[in-house]
Amino acid sequence: MTEILVSGAGVAGPALARLLTRQGHHVTVVEQAVSLREAGYKVDVRGAATTVLHRLGVYEQARAADTGMRQITYVNRTGKPFAALPADLIMGRRGDDLEIMRGDLSRILHDAAGADFAFGDSIAELHDGPDGVDVTFASGRTGRFGLVVAADGLHSATRRRVLGDVPLRHLGGYLSIFTTANTLGIDREEVMYAEPGRLTFVYAMDPAGPARVGMIFADPRAGHDRRDGKRLVADAFAGGGWRTAQFLDAMREADDFYFDSLSQVEMPRWSSGRVVLLGDAAHCPAPSSGQGTSLALVGAWVLAEELGRAGHVEAFAAYERRMRPYVAKNMEFGRRMVKDMVPGGRLAIGFRNYGMRTLKFHPRKEQVIERVLAPLREAANAITV
Repeated sequence: MTEILVSGAGVAGPALARLLTRQGHHVTVVEQAVSLREAGYKVDVRGAATTVLHRLGVYEQARAADTGMRQITYVNRTGKPFAALPADLIMGRRGDDLEIMRGDLSRILHDAAGADFAFGDSIAELHDGPDGVDVTFASGRTGRFGLVVAADGLHSATRRRVLGDVPLRHLGGYLSIFTTANTLGIDREEVMYAEPGRLTFVYAMDPAGPARVGMIFADPRAGHDRRDGKRLVADAFAGGGWRTAQFLDAMREADDFYFDSLSQVEMPRWSSGRVVLLGDAAHCPAPSSGQGTSLALVGAWVLAEELGRAGHVEAFAAYERRMRPYVAKNMEFGRRMVKDMVPGGRLAIGFRNYGMRTLKFHPRKEQVIERVLAPLREAANAITV
């Protein structure tokens, strides 16, 4: 049995913990947040990642928590709908693919992990030696671990300590999301409104429940302070149409406000000694890919499988060798799709709106969507697990 420390209790960390405890290891998951992050946005699980959910034994629970989104509605500046299309068709979900709130998936994986969780703490220092990794936590406690896994996200502090500062690949935009009252009264529906350089979307699963509002804006400048997110969003969306002013007022009062850049993590290597990167810490494909959660789940499976076959040196090398082509496909897709997530000028928006407005009348609309989404399907299945 090996003592293994995992940093991060999002998706990748608890999934890996579940797999490693099955192998007989003792796993501790340390998480800076004081509890599981229940807020957040909806995420997709596609292709190879659905196979991983089955093998984790949690697929049925995840399916039961599916958002059940039925429709995506596009509105103009006055809020008048001009197109409404089936959500599964537009978002490319097929077969066992599902959509779930990130907080729900995190809770399912946490409850299944069989690991020790230490919330409200984080790694302050670590020293990698020939016999193990000596860790000092922010709380002051210490411990020695056979392996350390950094699954602490896009801005991984563990990655920085082990492999140094790595600049993110900025894709030209910023994303915010927060919870507010469902004043639209929408039920398993997502409503989208685009203006040059900015996109607002709202979705809810219950007309009597809360809604999530997302606001995305174009900005070529990298490195904005995430703590200044509310001001940046307010400035970017000033004067916007539809219900922009209402949403900005709600944002100012939101206590679950999330803000970050649309960025990718590209690392020359994913491990050093006894420390290895997993999920977004290793290879964030950006939200525009819709594949971050899937990469996290598949990465956890591959890493655990390789650790079950060999010592950490060989296992880390094999994990990276197997994952690299899959990651590359999804990175490429994320870069390609950012133009759809961050609207361009009026001409580009007008062209897209016309396409959405007329698609429902197209006699072969399913085939049209299939061609558009073929790269996503290829990326989602670009690995065998």
